[in-house]
Formats: sequence, C-alpha cells, structure tokens
Amino acid sequence: MDKPTFERSAGISAPGTEGTGDPPALSAPAVEIRQLNFWYGSFQALFDIDLEIRRGRITSLIGPSGCGKTTLLRSINRIADRLGYVRTTGSIRVLGQNILDPSVEPVQLRKQVGMVFQRPNPLPLSIRDNVLFAHRIHRGKEAVGRSEEDAIVEAALRKVLLWDSVKDRLHQKALGLTLEEQQKLCIARLLPVKPSVILMDEPCSALDPAGTEAVEELMWELRGEYTILIVTHNMAQARRASEETVFMLMGRVVEHGPTQELFLTPRHRATADYIEGRYG
Repeated sequence: MDKPTFERSAGISAPGTEGTGDPPALSAPAVEIRQLNFWYGSFQALFDIDLEIRRGRITSLIGPSGCGKTTLLRSINRIADRLGYVRTTGSIRVLGQNILDPSVEPVQLRKQVGMVFQRPNPLPLSIRDNVLFAHRIHRGKEAVGRSEEDAIVEAALRKVLLWDSVKDRLHQKALGLTLEEQQKLCIARLLPVKPSVILMDEPCSALDPAGTEAVEELMWELRGEYTILIVTHNMAQARRASEETVFMLMGRVVEHGPTQELFLTPRHRATADYIEGRYG
C-alpha cells in the first residue's frame, strides 16, 4: 500500500474569511483533534481532547506546567513517537488526513507540520546551509542549481526578516548569530519545504525582551499564510501574539475561544483563576 501524502492546499483563506463562501477545503480546520488520549507508559497525559485549530490563525496553548500543552503540541507532528513507550487513541487530522494512522509516514508529515523549539537549535553549518537543510532532504535526488538554491535562501530569510542583516555573511557559521537571529533562522529553515502548520514550543523563552518582540512580530507577519500553534507560559505574550487561545488543565481542554474574549470574559472559573495568577 502506498504511503499517504500530504498536499498543501493552494490559497489558504485569509483570517476572518471562514464561513463567507470559501470552498470547503479552505474553510476546514488546519488541525482537527477528536477524542485524543495519550499515555507515557501507564501515565495518562491527555484526556479526550476535542479541538479545532483554524487555518491562518495564531493560536496559543496556555495552562500550568504539566497540564499537557507540550504533549499535545508534539502529538501534532508525532515527535513523541520517538520515545517508543507512548500510546494514543483518537484522531488528529492535518489537511484532512488522520496522522495517527499507522500508514502515515512521519517524514512526510513533518514536511507539512514544522516545529520550533524553546531554545534555538541551528545546525553547526553555515547560515545558507541551515536554510537549505530540510529542503535538500525532502527534494531527494532532484537536481537543483546554485541559482535556484540562492533564490530559496533569499526568499526564506526575507520572510523571517533576516535577509538584510545576514546577506553578506551567508557562509559564516549560524552559531555565531544572536539568539534572536538563531530562532528566526530556525523558522526560516522550515519555510522552503512549504509547511502548512508551524508548531512553536515556548519559542521566546530563551530570548530577551527585544528578541521576544522581534519573534512575535515575525509570527504576526507569517499569520494567514501559515497556521501557527504556540505553547507559552507568558500570559502577556498570549494576549499580544495570538488570535485564539486554548486553556488546558490536568490534561484536558477547559476553554477555547478568541484570545481577548477568553482573557476578558472567561466562561470557566478555572480559566479566570489561572489568568489572574491564582495558581500555575
């Protein structure tokens, strides 16, 4: 049996246009999770998760430490599978395909669902080779000329607002960049393979306030073209940088809604207690 492949939908609808006559493929959620349960060995970390992540939006996952935010995030590109002792039930659909189906190839999935981690993790290569790393893996034996690679590098670095500052040092080691620049480079590394969804696990936790502001501005630039799901412990960041917010507690989704509504008029007492700093 052939492995399922993930095709990026052409022309993702702009935020706010869902339900206004868009074709079903465009108005459908980018990620649709149904009755998801997750175990690390005998410990159950997620319980009956039902969640829809809208296309082209920035959605924050908030909640106290240990509530399941990172587990949920990492389930969406199956990175937790590497542990070998995890088990899941339910479904996670990305671009309409249930990624928990055993026939789904994780490498192809991760082409469509990129991941940015807490600390920047540039490879010990040049800036140019970092940008091209995933592209070279996924293109296989397809021949690509120098000029085409140059265009790919420039487009990705422009998209993450790095081109002007690094264009004259593309052959220098990426590890020489500032932390802010390294994190932007890690995002740029995803773009040549054209992901639909970008997962970010506390991407600003290692950055100073100026670096945090720069990455948040970048996220805002990328919205619409990419669906971004971010885990953050920073309530101010969730309010500034996301359009929708999901509050989790003890492995469950308690509340999900537009960010400003959730922060100003939460529907659940537990949500209000958390965002007002009563625990967590």
